[in-house]
Amino acid sequence: MSSDTIQARVLVTGIVQGVFFRVETKKAALGNNVKGWVQNLDDGSVEAVFEGTKEDVDKVVEWCHQGPDAAFVGNVETKEQSPLSNFDDFEIK
Repeated sequence: MSSDTIQARVLVTGIVQGVFFRVETKKAALGNNVKGWVQNLDDGSVEAVFEGTKEDVDKVVEWCHQGPDAAFVGNVETKEQSPLSNFDDFEIK
């Protein structure tokens, strides 16, 4: 794990399920060398954990504010946390 590695937990609310948000999040993450995961929550929101360089993670978090074309993002909450470096890839849960 590099010393410039960060981890961010993101909660996205709005119309973010049934609009390919998780699939497109994975594409954005992999395109920016970010590892972690994304999942739907029972309340209709999407949760994700991104790990990579600050610059790369920031790009994916910024993408979450827009999401895929069919999404309507109401809010994005981001919390930076200690990186665990236990991710091999980016997965959809």
